[in-house]
Amino acid sequence: MTDNLSSISPAKPRLGRLDVLRGIALIAMATYHTGWDFEFFGYLEPGTTGQGAWKLYARIIASTFLMLVGFSLVLAHGRGIRWRSFLMRLAQVVLAAAAITLVTWYMTPESFVFFGILHEIAAASLLGLLFLSLPAIIVALAAVAVVALPFYFVSPAFDPPVFWPLGLSEVLIRSNDYVPIFPWFGAVLFGMALAKVMQQTGAMKLLAGDIAPAWLNRALQFIGRHSLAFYLIHQPVLISCVFLISHVLPPAVATPEEIFGNACAQSCSIDNDAAFCEKFCSCVINESKARNIFDDAFAGRRDQNDPEMQDIAGLCTQLNMPQ
Repeated sequence: MTDNLSSISPAKPRLGRLDVLRGIALIAMATYHTGWDFEFFGYLEPGTTGQGAWKLYARIIASTFLMLVGFSLVLAHGRGIRWRSFLMRLAQVVLAAAAITLVTWYMTPESFVFFGILHEIAAASLLGLLFLSLPAIIVALAAVAVVALPFYFVSPAFDPPVFWPLGLSEVLIRSNDYVPIFPWFGAVLFGMALAKVMQQTGAMKLLAGDIAPAWLNRALQFIGRHSLAFYLIHQPVLISCVFLISHVLPPAVATPEEIFGNACAQSCSIDNDAAFCEKFCSCVINESKARNIFDDAFAGRRDQNDPEMQDIAGLCTQLNMPQ
């Protein structure tokens, strides 16, 4: 089956380098998911792939995919919507998205994927139809507005779960893959605007032809042309491989002190520098052990609102504040 993660496929003749770009994006996604899998099995510290360079890498990959969705939408339907083709591919993506939701709800019910990249692609493919006939400049301005909106407008009115796909709620959403319409539909619109400009300027020819070496070109184009299948298959394969590795070379098990210290440092680093947080958290651990309440704190039976933990935090803050 030749399918396309964007749910739409450019008409023949295909632009070979566009398939190559899609293939590269899929390989990049697989490398990110490899990191996520190693974190899931305990080889990396909790939260590693959700912050810093890893977080930026994930956002670049998602943005690239969604731009390709918009780009392909213009190529396939810019001169008139081919409804049969569009609806068939949309149905494939919707079914795949539903499968992802069901599997992740079974595996990780506390953070299952209810509106991830596939859900966003399905919604964006439909919303994108409204912009097909508009000039590139209007589409680009709409893209800027969609990206900017959640940074300037969120409301508790959107806190009920039914509104979570919009991305405008104030509550913290827990999901292993959360790609709401705002701001991510903006990437689709940018891709649509880019395609319109390249069509108008004759730059689309830059995407024709192949790359060297030939074997790499064939491999990337194959992946790019079967992107939905690759997306659905690659993570089960990767997580199975890491699962097998964990039985041969088990990850080192962190001590309670290391786990508590890392959590403490992450919380402390929001308002303080790393040097202070290291000393502060070490002090909290030592003092709570001296008072025989560390086990309770680690187990969550004593939190930051506990009077004795507040007393320890105040003491450790006083002892480690710069003179």
